[in-house]
Amino acid sequence: MATLVLSGFSQEHATFNHVWSALMLEELYRLGVRDVMVAPGSRSSPLTMAASEHAGLRCHCHFDERGLGFMALGIARGSYRPVVVITTSGTAVANLYPAVVEANLLGVPLIVLSADRPIELLDNGSNQAIDQRDMFSRHTIVHHDLPPPDAEIKAAFLLSTIDQAVDQQRRMPGPIHINCRYREPLYPGNCLVDGSDYLAPLGNWLTTSKPWSDWPTRTAMPTVKSDWKAFAQQRGLIVVGRIDDSQQAQQIVELSKQLGWSLLADIQSQIHFDPHNLIHFDLALHDERFSAELAQAEVLLQFGGQLISKRLTQFIAQQPWQDAWLVDPLPQRLDPDYCVKRRLICQPADFIADLPTHTEQSPWHQLASLQRRTSQLVEERCTTFSELGVCHQLAQQAEGQLFVGNSLPARLMNMLGTHRQTPLQVFANRGASGIDGLIATAFGLSCICSEPTTIVLGDTSALHDLNSLALVKQAAQPLVVVILNNDGGSIFHMLPVPKRGDLLERYYRQPHGLSFEYAAKMFGLGYSAPNSLDAFSAAYTEALKAGVTLIEINVPHQQVADGLKDLGEEIRGEPREQ
Repeated sequence: MATLVLSGFSQEHATFNHVWSALMLEELYRLGVRDVMVAPGSRSSPLTMAASEHAGLRCHCHFDERGLGFMALGIARGSYRPVVVITTSGTAVANLYPAVVEANLLGVPLIVLSADRPIELLDNGSNQAIDQRDMFSRHTIVHHDLPPPDAEIKAAFLLSTIDQAVDQQRRMPGPIHINCRYREPLYPGNCLVDGSDYLAPLGNWLTTSKPWSDWPTRTAMPTVKSDWKAFAQQRGLIVVGRIDDSQQAQQIVELSKQLGWSLLADIQSQIHFDPHNLIHFDLALHDERFSAELAQAEVLLQFGGQLISKRLTQFIAQQPWQDAWLVDPLPQRLDPDYCVKRRLICQPADFIADLPTHTEQSPWHQLASLQRRTSQLVEERCTTFSELGVCHQLAQQAEGQLFVGNSLPARLMNMLGTHRQTPLQVFANRGASGIDGLIATAFGLSCICSEPTTIVLGDTSALHDLNSLALVKQAAQPLVVVILNNDGGSIFHMLPVPKRGDLLERYYRQPHGLSFEYAAKMFGLGYSAPNSLDAFSAAYTEALKAGVTLIEINVPHQQVADGLKDLGEEIRGEPREQ
């Protein structure tokens, strides 16, 4: 019998299901996949075995599909490569839904390979059988429902299907779902399958490392040279949202210097802590003088979408721009207030490279000096042990990469901090801005980073992803989980939710009264609960040296809302209530 070898995978003792699975995983490897996430399951056994036996693929395992999906999201974002997720059939697939939604909104290339029953086992009471066709609806770029492996179906069909799907993903980044139906047998047995005749028509594919079919992607760079001169001569404002590439982000800083335009960079921009950024712009917008000066801007140039600052998005929406351009490689609108007049779908670096060179212009504004008062008040307000103080301190002290949780932590980190001389890579799941899988995503990012990783998130978010603490204990580099425990959803103190009776407490904030000390012990993590800023600084410094540490910050639930209210009143110059 002929033996098929694909990058180390042997056909010996394989079923025909395994032949198809090996073909898919090999083609995905040739198309750039290096990491495969595997959840336990029986129906997915052909896929699991093909992945585990492939010499070029790294397999990552987790018992919780929801956490596995978000871990894949983190690895894909950090590696800039597509990542495969393998699950068994039934609700296992449905548990990937939140991660698929986030991947779609962020343009992250996940490839879900879900095992499934054949069609004759649906809708008749068969175990673990649900309708998985187009499970993720409009949240995927491509969906394929494959037939069960069959020798009458050409192997080239399978390879070409994979090639076309990945090409579509490259053109419009986001998740792919390939539903793989398998009939039994699912496990290797004594009956060997000789696939040589079936695979022979693939010819050179069997001896080369190239994909079956070439789908060259040609994206025309939108030219703006004819309009740029008039645009650049006006008083401009550069706003920066989510950008993962630090080098591209730094080019935006240089462009703002050349133009003399103010720079307002989000915490997700990789240049939030750059000395040229107006770092406290979110809070400074409370100041009428700062806002009035900013309102002198006539044109807007925005890189990246999904801004965290609500005050900034409101300012952009209300400003009567003469022109507004948005540059982002994702072909999404990214324009919640419909202000954008020119949408440029390209990388920031490509856009900037196409611009004519400029001599450096003097700033048209006095925003830096007008922001100083706000920055001074921030420093004064962040000297006590509080969520404000801890986030401000963490922004200065963090090393390597920082993953910022949603709800309050993202907003606080976007408001606070000081300019840094050392770089800090910052990530957040701000596509759907959910609290799902935050720990798992951060761990995924840590898997492809040789530096420490810090996660800062709220207590409700941590409880929502508690299973993923089983992942973080495997971290190869120092990993610090900072949990801001204000006993529930304290962000609701700052929202206009109904507060009569027990509505706020019972139905919105939902206090839990839980501590994370025993969670740390359960999952084998180091633990610290500092009660001062100095103690936090010392605990964090120690945690960066090695291992995995959970640092719990216990604070009163009303404290952060009161602190932000008082700080806003001071910046506005309003008398404080006694």
